[in-house]
Amino acid sequence: MVKQTIQIYARVKPLTRRQQAGIYSLDEDEKSGSSLEIIVPRDLADGFVNNKRESYRFKFQRIFDQEAKQNIVFETIAKPVAECVLAGYNGTIFAYGQTGSGKTFTITGGAERYSDRGIIPRTLSYVYQQLQKDGSKVYTSHVSYLEIYNECGYDLLDPRHDASRLEDLPKVTIMEDTDQNIHLNNLSLQQATNEEEALNLLFLGDTNRMIAETPMNQASTRSHCIFTIHISSKEPGSATIRRSKLHLVDLAGSERVAKTGVGGQLLTEAKYINLSLHYLEQVIIALSEKHRSHIPYRNSMMTSVLRDSLGGNCMTTMIATLSLDKRNVDESISTCRFAQRVALIKNEAVLNEEIDPRLIIARLKKEIQELRDELVMVTGEQRTEELLQEELLQLDELIKRFLEDTDPENTLDVGADMRKIKYCFNHLKVYSVHIQGSEREEKKKLRDLLQQRDNEINILYFLLV
Repeated sequence: MVKQTIQIYARVKPLTRRQQAGIYSLDEDEKSGSSLEIIVPRDLADGFVNNKRESYRFKFQRIFDQEAKQNIVFETIAKPVAECVLAGYNGTIFAYGQTGSGKTFTITGGAERYSDRGIIPRTLSYVYQQLQKDGSKVYTSHVSYLEIYNECGYDLLDPRHDASRLEDLPKVTIMEDTDQNIHLNNLSLQQATNEEEALNLLFLGDTNRMIAETPMNQASTRSHCIFTIHISSKEPGSATIRRSKLHLVDLAGSERVAKTGVGGQLLTEAKYINLSLHYLEQVIIALSEKHRSHIPYRNSMMTSVLRDSLGGNCMTTMIATLSLDKRNVDESISTCRFAQRVALIKNEAVLNEEIDPRLIIARLKKEIQELRDELVMVTGEQRTEELLQEELLQLDELIKRFLEDTDPENTLDVGADMRKIKYCFNHLKVYSVHIQGSEREEKKKLRDLLQQRDNEINILYFLLV
């Protein structure tokens, strides 16, 4: 078991030419981690006397500045989690931040250059490289891709996406067993034997995602997406199987509806996005509070799916994406505050091992056959499942002689063959039941005869009187 708090990182998005940078500073310390200070000058319109804070300082494991490359982000954030998943632990990496702050670029990557690949494709490359290198175990890998849009779940790998409207597709539903384990119906699990197959499934899912243009972002993701890699491994000849999963989560961006000025379908989407992120924040707050008995996981689909990742059996890492221009300072401060609460949550990751019943049955059958072979070597007799007719006749004769012999020292010896011993016990049991039945019948006859004689005596007595 590995106990640790959720690891939090921050990444600052480069500003465009039209954006004006806010006032902030980064401080790197190898021992205490990185810290981010955001300065918010007081607005003179509020008067000279007010109580608004001017400085906000937040601590992270590490902060990636505007110059940080995708490979550095992967090496620092995703690679340690991927190594734990390969060892048999569950892992989760999720990005959180406002719309347009670079979540999808960080998690999935950009399409223009190969070096812009994000955490998911780089993780797939790393995982499959390690699987090919390790010849000591037999691995199987599957992937799934869940989209949560307007609080409804959809399978992004469903081949009917191209030909059907979203409303016509089967919805992914949540089932919970007696052990409070979550099961997702209508979410396919696609086998991916190599990196190429896994990347093809990733690209298929990405093309089916709900994306729209908003005032905050030209290609804003309008849904939460969870790409999951499932890995099982076992050593040859071993009955122990290790099963682990890695959730790679791209959350939809939080945004102020009044600030974006959207309406219609985009307004509906924004409301659902903000509501689900609000429920996520409620879960985070509840987990960070000590002695809290109830955690509201069931309030939304996303928190239900990520239950293990938040305060459960998982090694979880969060990356807060920030857009530190003047217009988005408030949202960036809100994102950092959320990350600080996340950092208080402790997870207990355990090694996910189970015994394969099919291998146990095969092993027991093999042991039974080996014991039979040893028995043949010791006794010199080839035994079958059932006793032969000739053996049954011999046993019947032995039992008959044993029962007819009046010598109390006499024994019934059939050898060290459990088949013969069981047959003799069954035979004696049947004989005992038969004798007891005969005795009961004889007693009944005697009672009837005695009653008949009593009646006859009474009749004679009355005749004589």
